Amino acid sequence: MNQKQILAAVEAMLFACGDPIGADKLAQAVQLPQSSVDAALETLHTRYQREDSGLCLLHLNTRWQLATKTQWADCVRRVLDSRRAVPLGSAAMETLTVIAYNQPVTRSFIEQVRGVDSSSSVSGLLEKGLIEEAGRLDLPGRPVSFRTTDTFFAGVRPVQSGRPAAGAQRRTGR
Repeated sequence: MNQKQILAAVEAMLFACGDPIGADKLAQAVQLPQSSVDAALETLHTRYQREDSGLCLLHLNTRWQLATKTQWADCVRRVLDSRRAVPLGSAAMETLTVIAYNQPVTRSFIEQVRGVDSSSSVSGLLEKGLIEEAGRLDLPGRPVSFRTTDTFFAGVRPVQSGRPAAGAQRRTGR
């Protein structure tokens, strides 16, 4: 791998990871010495400091993270908020219904009820803040369970059943 390829590979991994990651893990992933990755990180750090870049490379103790520059926070927030405001599709509504009715539930339970892969729907609902992780079950693989959030309940309206409440007397026109 030449220097440009190393630089591109490190940049791609930082972008895909999103969270802070150590140079040692990046080096393992590209199967190169850490010194090569360290050099690429320093080059990227310098490149992102230029005025014509909306990104920055944060060096957090022993880990690195690709992030947006704070001066663009308002623009980034608006575009992310507009994604959250998109109405739920039928698959997401179906997934949300399964979770709300049976919570807490695992992804495999949701998929068993729906009969299809629900990874995308669960990810979208997590992103919108309508569901959250409820913990991990004490089963092999320690699967994550999900439940609805207060944000979900804020949008729920009470259902009128048309039946009088228990003990209520019905008025008749007589």
